[in-house]
Amino acid sequence: MADDIKTVFTPNACPPAGPYSQAITTPHQIYVSGQIPALPTGALVTGSITDQTTACCRNIAAILEAAGSSMERVVKVNVFLTDMKDFGEMNGVFGSWFTGRPARSCVAVKELPKGVPVEIECVALVGEKV
Repeated sequence: MADDIKTVFTPNACPPAGPYSQAITTPHQIYVSGQIPALPTGALVTGSITDQTTACCRNIAAILEAAGSSMERVVKVNVFLTDMKDFGEMNGVFGSWFTGRPARSCVAVKELPKGVPVEIECVALVGEKV
């Protein structure tokens, strides 16, 4: 990997379930891998879409913190749902975590890893908000 591209790992978020990084940083951006509703131990979070979306967002926040950034620096988010009936509930949680109103896509997919109903990935700017 090039010298200006670094991997990010924090024990405060769900560990990768395969041969990929929690995130990659470049000089200007942080690319956070899709986060599923899981605890830092890797155990899946069950319950409502609110609970599961919250778990995804907690993982993203922990990864961004480890990378030296924050949720306020997120510029693009991709949300994957297995059922669009969960959109409203997910959207309510999303708004409380992504207060900077980043660009976003939300799509329905047939299924997600480990049978979860939601996965969220994002791109953020490097550095703390000033």
